Amino acid sequence: MPIYEFKCADCKRLSSVFARSVSAPVDAKCRQCGSARLERALSRFAYHKSEGDILRDYGAEPKRLEDYKDPRQIGRWAERKFDEFGIDMPQEAREMIDAAREGEFPEPVKDL
Repeated sequence: MPIYEFKCADCKRLSSVFARSVSAPVDAKCRQCGSARLERALSRFAYHKSEGDILRDYGAEPKRLEDYKDPRQIGRWAERKFDEFGIDMPQEAREMIDAAREGEFPEPVKDL
């Protein structure tokens, strides 16, 4: 049974819909707001990085308070939580995390 994902044009959230077969018609409604204005979305797929790639890109998993001084750690907790809940990170958050990793901190945390 295939599972299709649809993005709601009204509330912008994803809904998953089960179908009996690939050719079966899908009558989908948004699970959050009930809208029928849905567009088929590309489903996420798994891409596994090697441990070496993760350490190079994000640094080692923080174990001490000092570990958070490594700018690659910025946003790691938020990324992990969004991933655990299966939610796409908002673009604004992604941009702030990426900018902070490059050394450009957002206003609220510049003076911390």
